[in-house]
Amino acid sequence: MIELYQAENCPWCVVVRDRLMELGLSYISHNPRLTASRGGNIQNQIAHRKMVDIGGNDQIPFLVDNSTKTFLYESSAIVEYLDKNYGK
Repeated sequence: MIELYQAENCPWCVVVRDRLMELGLSYISHNPRLTASRGGNIQNQIAHRKMVDIGGNDQIPFLVDNSTKTFLYESSAIVEYLDKNYGK
């Protein structure tokens, strides 16, 4: 199962969501904050705490691939990982 910690209006999150869609991958979306800005606008305290506990950073997008125990920040690294592991 893939989980994506993201914000709807974050341009880097859009890149990751688009790649997930292009690859036909199902995922669970968590929205810990309203924007990509760090340090404010926390929308969901539980999701935010879980993201920081798992990854160690207050940063989105953050991808968790539970099937491979992979945890990634940075949209370019996430897209590269998705292409390598799920690309056709």
